[in-house]
Amino acid sequence: MKKVSFYTQGCRLNQSETASLEQGFEKNEFEIVPFGPDADIFVVNTCTVTENGDSNTRKLVNKILRLNKKAEIALIGCQSQILKEKLLELNNVKWVIGNAEKMNLYNIVKESNESPVVLVEKIKREPFIIKNSGIDKHHTRANIKIQDGCDFYCAFCVIPFARGPARSRVFSDIIRESVDLVTAGHKEIVITGINVGTYEDEGKKIDDVVAALSRIEGLERIRISSIEPTTIPRNLIDWMKSKPKMCRYLHIPIQSGSDSVVKVMNRHYTMAEFREFITTAFESVPDICIGTDVIVGFPGETKAHFDETVANLITMPIHYFHVFSYSERMYARSKKLDNQVEPKEIERRSKILRDLSKKKRKAYNEQFLGKTVTVLFEQEKHGYWSGLTDNYIRVKVKSESNIKNKILNVQLEAIDNQAITGILI
Repeated sequence: MKKVSFYTQGCRLNQSETASLEQGFEKNEFEIVPFGPDADIFVVNTCTVTENGDSNTRKLVNKILRLNKKAEIALIGCQSQILKEKLLELNNVKWVIGNAEKMNLYNIVKESNESPVVLVEKIKREPFIIKNSGIDKHHTRANIKIQDGCDFYCAFCVIPFARGPARSRVFSDIIRESVDLVTAGHKEIVITGINVGTYEDEGKKIDDVVAALSRIEGLERIRISSIEPTTIPRNLIDWMKSKPKMCRYLHIPIQSGSDSVVKVMNRHYTMAEFREFITTAFESVPDICIGTDVIVGFPGETKAHFDETVANLITMPIHYFHVFSYSERMYARSKKLDNQVEPKEIERRSKILRDLSKKKRKAYNEQFLGKTVTVLFEQEKHGYWSGLTDNYIRVKVKSESNIKNKILNVQLEAIDNQAITGILI
């Protein structure tokens, strides 16, 4: 029996796919082992959103070879889709499998001989199913993939080329897997995809997915991962306000707080429109947590543009940001733009936003001190059990009992960096 280890780079969608792949390998008589020297085969589900993802794969391959010089390596997913020649040059890489074929990897590996295998086909626009439920043995919260690909073609983004055109999962298949996930013990499901707000299958849209999941007995929480601002149905806000299973949480990428930069990025909203929606959600849903993504140093971003971004992030009800330094991506239209921002200036601006994000997260957390919240606990680390509230507050408590995957009441006591410590009640 071959021993297989998995490593997932990047997004929640990759996590969901890796969980499904693990189930497929087990059913095909492989043994799943932790990432380490015991593995015969290492599967890396790659990310290519930034140049760091590309370089991290090369470093990871070298790390694998230090663990096991005889290891056979499969590089799958987004990098494989657009960088297949470069990946095949890396030592011990036997399989380079693109996004169209990667969910069948267990059969590809089982049937292959000694020769390297490269399968990178054009991705078709058609509804899809996923045969193996992504029961996640490593995480308390499970991700459910409902959608893949994107048609938006933002100027900075390679994802439409790596993931293909927007396409949606067959509605009944989503519900089937969700039931499997809950039966396996998952109490929270995170709806994920590349552009989840564009989901549509035979008239069913993302709010229909949420409605169907809310009827699954035993499912306690439904969370939506990152969602584009122009695709959010207004009734989802009403659901967050009135339905106890719906997490009071939105992560909506702004990418820049300057109308001029957003326009060049090919993002189809103005700051006024973004602010109006964010404010409506904030005022409608008590204690909602709103996060965002920001790209720093997009070509042509002046000091004035950056100052606009800072001002908007300060004054909008946004509680934390993921800050990304702009990096040039293959196929992305921003490669052709002039007025590149100096790396040192990108680093300086990024630090300003990261510091601001920490301050805003702390201010958001402080308003909950002394209150009682419900927490889904995930793991024990450094003597504390850690988990999340439905509105995405990281909470840490002391407990002599194993409270993994339990939803418990906690009285919040003190700020601890970006988390809050509390006591079980």
